[in-house]
Amino acid sequence: SWFKSQGMAQGDVIGVALDDTAEHLIVIFALAALGATVLPMDCRWTVPEQERIARHFKAKRVLLEQDAPWNDAAPALRCDGKWHDGIAKATPLEQLAEVPNLAFLLSLSSGTTGMAKGPLVTHEQFLRRFWTHWINLGLNAQSRYVSATPIYFGGGRTFALSQLFCGGTVILFPPPYRPEQLIEEVRKRNATTLFLVPTLLRRLLALDGRDGLLMPSLTMLLSSGSPLHAEERRAIRHKITPHFYEMYATTEGGGVSLLTPHDQTVHGDSVGRTMFAIEVQVVDDDGAPLPHGETGLLRYRSPGCATEFFGDPVATAEMFKDGWFYPGDLGALNEEGYLFLKGRRKDMIIRGGINIYPNEIEETLLNHAQVMEAAVIGLPSPEMGEEVAAFVVAKGNVTAEELIALCRSKLAPYKAPKRVFFVDDMPKNSGGKILKPNLVKQAIDKIGEQG
Repeated sequence: SWFKSQGMAQGDVIGVALDDTAEHLIVIFALAALGATVLPMDCRWTVPEQERIARHFKAKRVLLEQDAPWNDAAPALRCDGKWHDGIAKATPLEQLAEVPNLAFLLSLSSGTTGMAKGPLVTHEQFLRRFWTHWINLGLNAQSRYVSATPIYFGGGRTFALSQLFCGGTVILFPPPYRPEQLIEEVRKRNATTLFLVPTLLRRLLALDGRDGLLMPSLTMLLSSGSPLHAEERRAIRHKITPHFYEMYATTEGGGVSLLTPHDQTVHGDSVGRTMFAIEVQVVDDDGAPLPHGETGLLRYRSPGCATEFFGDPVATAEMFKDGWFYPGDLGALNEEGYLFLKGRRKDMIIRGGINIYPNEIEETLLNHAQVMEAAVIGLPSPEMGEEVAAFVVAKGNVTAEELIALCRSKLAPYKAPKRVFFVDDMPKNSGGKILKPNLVKQAIDKIGEQG
């Protein structure tokens, strides 16, 4: 009611750049009730970053914390004393008329270059994503979910909203925090469910000197954003909780496939099988389905998937085709329906005319006891077109020669990295995905410095 009195209306795009508080979640539900479209904006972004998003998506208003800096990209509405007084005095609105295909959220993609895309998700599509949480993950009114990632972030936001929608409990515990503090919070609250990106899970695994399970109350620990390797999964099930799940998901469609604890012991190199009401195919460049085991373009369709990018007909035509969404991933399906990701199509390395998929090289590197993280990229080569290079975060003493020899022993010789770069940290987006274009630039710069 108060938002309406401030000039907001159904169909308006409203930027939300609030802290990770209960009020942030309430605001999202209030905008949904009004019929406005939520534009998530990370409160951790700089003002120029926030304003660029607000202008691009034509936000009518931007909701900000009381003291947050701002210029003039859109009129600001601040969460201050006037805000709270106005809400307290507002008269509740009557039930709004239901509108078919009403836009709810611009689920911003994690663009690595240029402007992020804005998949437009409707109320019905978002509700169908909730269904997969309840059907495939077992979330319900008895669940006690610890929200340990920023509300701005797609996964953290969606799980918090679906828990509240079905009557469950949300326990806000936003970053920054130390791994020990997260363990204490989960135990103190007797939490049942937790969502973490792989980076946070690795910090938990690095803890020493603790006996028994770190989080014994959990009935589901979920990870998404980027895959973990088999040894890390085993360590998580042994050290944190046996109830560990991995989800392959995209911002455009939510969860696509799920790797259960049992699946991890059977097909641990896959991303599991599709979730409720989701159909996946692997096709060639002409859209013809490929036989089981063959690598091709991944596409999927589901009732929860967006069908367009807001204000971007070119990108819409490129990635939404004939009712299918093409996320740009390469994959393969086996006879049992398990999905195996082979990497991003744009990340595929073509060396001397041969397709090389970074995932299998990364998996090989991660099997080394002293490798914490690995990312494989293609570098321009006058002779071969591209050469394989690897970036590695090491947790102990290991040399480039050792890692190259390991790859040569496990893979075809042409797949072994020609160069290995050691770094302290990988560049990542808010979802924990490694930004490979940044690594390519780093590698070219390093080679230039070395002559």
